[in-house]
Amino acid sequence: MALFAEQPKTSHAQLFLAPMQGLIDAQMRDLLTRIGGYDGCVTEFVRITHTVHHRTTWIKYMPELAQANKTQAGTPVIVQLLGSDAVNIARNALNVIKLGAKQIDLNFGCPAPTVNQHAGGAILLRTPKLIEEIVRTVRKTIPENVILSAKMRLGYEDKTQAIACAQAIEQGGAQLLTVHARTKLEGYKPPAHWEWIARIKNNISIPVVANGDVFTLADYQNIRMISECKHVMLGRGAVQRPDLARQIAAYNNGNLIDPMPWQEIVELIAEFFKICCLRAQASNKYPIARLKQWLAMLKLTYPEAATLFNTIRTLTTINEISTIINQHAKA
Repeated sequence: MALFAEQPKTSHAQLFLAPMQGLIDAQMRDLLTRIGGYDGCVTEFVRITHTVHHRTTWIKYMPELAQANKTQAGTPVIVQLLGSDAVNIARNALNVIKLGAKQIDLNFGCPAPTVNQHAGGAILLRTPKLIEEIVRTVRKTIPENVILSAKMRLGYEDKTQAIACAQAIEQGGAQLLTVHARTKLEGYKPPAHWEWIARIKNNISIPVVANGDVFTLADYQNIRMISECKHVMLGRGAVQRPDLARQIAAYNNGNLIDPMPWQEIVELIAEFFKICCLRAQASNKYPIARLKQWLAMLKLTYPEAATLFNTIRTLTTINEISTIINQHAKA
């Protein structure tokens, strides 16, 4: 079955861009899907509490709603919801579907302390029955033709309930599960336990997408082999190596392509800063903070990014930073 409602049935290995709060927002989705290689991507989570969100909130998190649920490059986007109130999550899911959403993803994996303290994200992995209730309530509420998926970690403190949580998600009626191969307490510390994804996959019947520590083409090959999953989701690796999805797509088509050189990366940086400035509504803080955040991650792959980061680190105006970036792009 197709993982995204808009896609035809396919057996090819699919690649997805992860939802990462404060990192992979609409601007980053726009840029990375332009580079290519993705079959779909997921929004940052929309927190569900006691209200039903209005259109302005949905558009804030998923501006792609206004363009047929696709990025500018035509890559499908789905909306992710986070919360513990099953009924209100279902109401919000139905509301965003009425605005045009084609697929709903449920977050059972966010490790952020503020989220967990408010009974959201990974804390729910302590209670498989509540997970099943949430999934079942949403599934019963939304139309049958809307795909329902979920993302989870391997547990909160430990992995003892990993399979039980995955089974709860399946029994509740989800049609797809993405597994990040760590517990909440493990955070993002290596290693990712890909073998646990295989255990989950072998104990449920819905498709499973493997996620965690895919930073290179070799990592992609290894996670598929160890997790026994055909489909993979990229998170931090997609941000640290912007053309990773394109390399993977070429590999899956029987080709090997050279990694993107730094000079092309600089051009992407300039484009990203421009996109952020256009959407910042005259505020300096957002585009500058996002640029510095990305450079801090890029320097893990590209040493040149460290030089650029150090050059702009103390600058506080868009014009100053734009000048520096343009100089590097023309070098």
